Amino acid sequence: MDNIYQALYRKYRPRTLDEVCGQEHITETLKAQVASGRLSHAYLFIGTRGTGKTSCAKILAKAVNCEHPVDGNPCCQCPACRGIDDGTVMDVVEIDAASNNGVDNIRALRDEAIFSPASVKKRVYIVDEVHMLSIAAFNALLKILEEPPEHLMFILATTELRKVPATILSRCQRYSFRRLDAEVISKRLDYIAAQEGFKLTPGASALLARLADGGMRDAISLLDQCSSCEVIDENAVLEATGLAGNRRIGELLTAIGRRDAARALEGFSALWRDGKDPAALLSDLCALMRDVLLQQLAPRGGAALMSGAYDAKTVEGFARLFTREELLRDMQRAQDAIAALRDSPSPRTCVELCLVSLCDPSLNSGLPELMARLSRLEAGAPPPARAPADIQPLPEAEAPEAREVPEAQEAPAPDEGGYIKDESEPSPEPVGIYYEPEPGPPDRPDNAPEPEADIAAAPQGMPSWQEIVASLTGELKSGIVRSLGDSGIVTAQLSETAVHLTLSGGSLAARLNTPEVLGAVRAAASKLSGRKLDIEVTLTGGGKQPTRSIEELRGNPFVKFV
Repeated sequence: MDNIYQALYRKYRPRTLDEVCGQEHITETLKAQVASGRLSHAYLFIGTRGTGKTSCAKILAKAVNCEHPVDGNPCCQCPACRGIDDGTVMDVVEIDAASNNGVDNIRALRDEAIFSPASVKKRVYIVDEVHMLSIAAFNALLKILEEPPEHLMFILATTELRKVPATILSRCQRYSFRRLDAEVISKRLDYIAAQEGFKLTPGASALLARLADGGMRDAISLLDQCSSCEVIDENAVLEATGLAGNRRIGELLTAIGRRDAARALEGFSALWRDGKDPAALLSDLCALMRDVLLQQLAPRGGAALMSGAYDAKTVEGFARLFTREELLRDMQRAQDAIAALRDSPSPRTCVELCLVSLCDPSLNSGLPELMARLSRLEAGAPPPARAPADIQPLPEAEAPEAREVPEAQEAPAPDEGGYIKDESEPSPEPVGIYYEPEPGPPDRPDNAPEPEADIAAAPQGMPSWQEIVASLTGELKSGIVRSLGDSGIVTAQLSETAVHLTLSGGSLAARLNTPEVLGAVRAAASKLSGRKLDIEVTLTGGGKQPTRSIEELRGNPFVKFV
């Protein structure tokens, strides 16, 4: 008779505490307790799935009943150890609280727990998913958990600590199981593959470890799923686990990064025909954007925080397509679309509207949109023209004329304030964080001085107007400083006693002709010249504000004089 196949996660389940991977902070403590005999009557193991809670519970049950323990570990050779492994020892009972969560089940347990064990030293109850017990069942468990017989031990395991009552927590020793590092999981997979004769490549081992999300059982089950492949490489893992569609999600994000709505809709249409759930599609897209954001925020240490569905090289390629503000905006928009899908009569239309808005940010308004657009201007470059190397590139699409930027064009250099002027559109003033665009053509009047007019030279021993403007960097808003340096807006003349400014009429002149700006200019000029200077301001071109002198500013508390 042929042997029945046993799943790998069961075949390679740890049999001693030393074989448990990545939980040394717990296994060493349990070994010390077993060796010294200072055992608790109740333990509570907390952690996510596949981190070793139930395995440690069974090993601890063997260790406390082992006839010949070795440094706190069970020998796995005595009748007690073999009987517990085989499930023939009736004094070690494993209970699934998810299906035995009623008060009657706990009362039956309590009634039989008072009897002495028949074949081993201690009667051990392992209660898995203990948080699933009802309130009445927890109350029934309290009394025996508080004052158990000497031969009785409880080992409770849960994935949701917040659902366990405080009265239960206070009666147990708590041990928190960590998510396993990808390196630890990868080494274990390599060992299992060598034992089973699998041809597992290092890249595939690392990919399986990332996909397991910190759970050893998940990683071994994925390896078991891929075991039918002659060579287990990354492509085999993607095909066997059904994650080959991640490349199509990557293509979708590439289209969004290139602002190519047509390609994005075509990619979604293909996924729709293949039966991809709309909510799952947006969730996968949002998860990929999260990985890209983590790559930007923590390029070195963020790998452990990523989902693992994409390798580092691919994520780095996507990081060049977006700014952080754009990713935050797009993730929020995708989350809003997922929430809207629940009540939408047409899920396909809902997703298509979301993709169009992601590809054309100008269709949206609000603070997140403004911050994303400003971040792109500060970066000084349009979205990259090429896709990440590991994602199948999409055919180049013709971008709208307003967005078209030659590939060889060099990004403009930032000014002294760190901002970069966008030359693709005419702007009435340099673009900065504080710029509020106004509708209509630039409001410089016809009789204003031409931009090429020279600013008058300063008298000997006096600072130049350019030096005064440069010293205001950091004191005033970046857009104001650049407007002061524009000879088409400001004409400056310095004398021995004053700074004479002529401002072109319009909204820009109104922003410069304020107590805050003029007071800062006067203070800077006085500091650089070493003498007390006044300011004379004249508006030209039909400005509505009258000429101001420094005497009008003395009563303003916002103006600081030096």
